[in-house]
Amino acid sequence: MTTITLVRGDITEQSVDAVVNAANSSLLGGGGVDGAIHRKGGPAVLAECRDLRASRYGKGLPTGRAVATTAGRLPARWVIHTVGPVWSRDEDRSGLLASCYRESLRVAAGLGARTVAFPAISTGIFGWPMDDGARIAIETVRETEARGVEEVRFVLFDQPAYDTFAARL
Repeated sequence: MTTITLVRGDITEQSVDAVVNAANSSLLGGGGVDGAIHRKGGPAVLAECRDLRASRYGKGLPTGRAVATTAGRLPARWVIHTVGPVWSRDEDRSGLLASCYRESLRVAAGLGARTVAFPAISTGIFGWPMDDGARIAIETVRETEARGVEEVRFVLFDQPAYDTFAARL
C-alpha cells in the first residue's frame, strides 16, 4: 500500500526517486513549478525534453499525459512531466486532472520508483481551486494501483496549500 505524506517546502529539494513536474505542453520550461524544476535540474532536463519534442511529442505533451526524463542536478533520479488542465468554470476538466496523477504514477511504477513527489498540479497559474485540486489529487492517488511506489509525497509551497491538503487527507 502506498503511504501519502505532506511536506511544506520546495519540490526541487526533495530527495525522492521521481519528482513530478507540472509542465506546460511544450516541455521546454515555463513559470511556477515547471520553471523551478528546469532551472535547478539544469541543461540535461531541457536536452531530454527537446529530444522528446523532436521524436514523440512534436506538437507537445497532451494534457493529462506523463513522460519521464533525467532529473539532472535535482536530488531525484527522474522528473515525470505531466500537463495539467487549465481550470474552467464552464467545462468539467477534473478527469484530465485526475489523469495527470494516474499517468504520473503509471510512469513512476514503470521506472521502478519507490518514492514520488507531486506538486498541487494546476492549482497555480492554471487557476484550479486548491480545495478541489487537493480532493482530486488525494482521491486519485488512493485509487491508483502503482506497483512498487511506497510513498507519494505532496510538496506544498505555502501554508494555505498545506492546510488544504491536510484537511482533505
